[in-house]
Amino acid sequence: MSAPKFATLGCRLNAYETEAMKELSGAAGLQNAVIINTCAVTAEAVRKARQEIRKLRRENPDARLIVTGCAAQTEPETFTAMAEVDAVIGNTEKMQADTWKGLAADFIGETEAVQVDDIMSVTETAGHLIDGFGTRSRAYVQVQNGCDHRCTFCIIPYGRGNSRSVPAGVVVEQIKRLVAKGYNEVVLTGVDLTSWGADLPAEPKLGDLVMRILKLVPDLPRLRISSIDSIEVDENLMQAIATEPRLMPHLHLSLQAGDDMILKRMKRRHLRDDAIAFCEEAKRLRPDMTYGADIIAGFPTETDAMFENSLKLVEDCDLTWLHVFPYSARIGTPAAKMPAVNGKIIKTRAAALRAAGDAKVSAHLKAQRGKTHHILMENAHMGRTEQFTEVSFETEQREGLIVSARITGALGTQLTA
Repeated sequence: MSAPKFATLGCRLNAYETEAMKELSGAAGLQNAVIINTCAVTAEAVRKARQEIRKLRRENPDARLIVTGCAAQTEPETFTAMAEVDAVIGNTEKMQADTWKGLAADFIGETEAVQVDDIMSVTETAGHLIDGFGTRSRAYVQVQNGCDHRCTFCIIPYGRGNSRSVPAGVVVEQIKRLVAKGYNEVVLTGVDLTSWGADLPAEPKLGDLVMRILKLVPDLPRLRISSIDSIEVDENLMQAIATEPRLMPHLHLSLQAGDDMILKRMKRRHLRDDAIAFCEEAKRLRPDMTYGADIIAGFPTETDAMFENSLKLVEDCDLTWLHVFPYSARIGTPAAKMPAVNGKIIKTRAAALRAAGDAKVSAHLKAQRGKTHHILMENAHMGRTEQFTEVSFETEQREGLIVSARITGALGTQLTA
């Protein structure tokens, strides 16, 4: 008998939850099983999940194969129908100790092969917090799950449920434990991070949580926040950007498009000018701020002129790190019923966005030459600056250490120091 194997597809939050499942399944004594944590963000993600399941079955013919994650939550019937799959577990069930105890006790007899409840009825998110997911240098702390918004291209609320927040006191105590273990950087993560607090008493904002962490955990050297919705950023978060050097000057923005009509058809809550105004103000408050962004190429009904507005947003918002998504229809979403853009055009537009992103990365790397950065080492030869730029070292450094170094040049997408 052997310990369970895990495969993770999709976002950082999935990776976080895989770590929690390792602890839960280990404590339950589960043996000889393969667990795949799926993603449902696009139809392509579900296709990759099926492909991965078939591959894992070939590699592990005698193991019990368990499918969980967002794709298992949104379309359990897809995976139940696969001969390779022994059990399908929903996103709520995968975080419950009793689920894993049942699987370990009797895989078929005492445990239903399909355990997927109504995710919209879930109101609690803090039960599976773990200490120290990540490398020895950086830890990720989930402070929020789910989403109350209904963007027309997105299936994720149906995989994650409505927004729910981890209370600030619980978050602070966890970060204190992480700092005591030697972590020099903590990243706050969630599905819709800027909605944190809306379901808590007094409805605090994400900025309140950030300020509280920095005040109550003075020994934490670096705090990052992951992907945010700029239209929901509150005054305290802007204040933290302006005044707190321990809050890292790198924000990943959920922009999705740069054309007002497309943004409305996506059912986003911001317009083009809102995104530009936010980026200009945050950079005014923190001149070394850099931005990443999600942008979709070829959303239904997108014309050449509309796409040009998205392309121009790269310059207008001074975006550096682009995550470009060629639009892929997701069955079950309103956008899937809208008039589609030709697939070849989508590929061409995605390539143009990526080229614009590559040019911005090159310019960013060039501008760092001669500057001194405080770099958090992820391994003996690579670390990241405050702006999350990779830096390569010839001489060995200690993993987890923050080193001060002068940038000497660039190689590929990495700085050298």
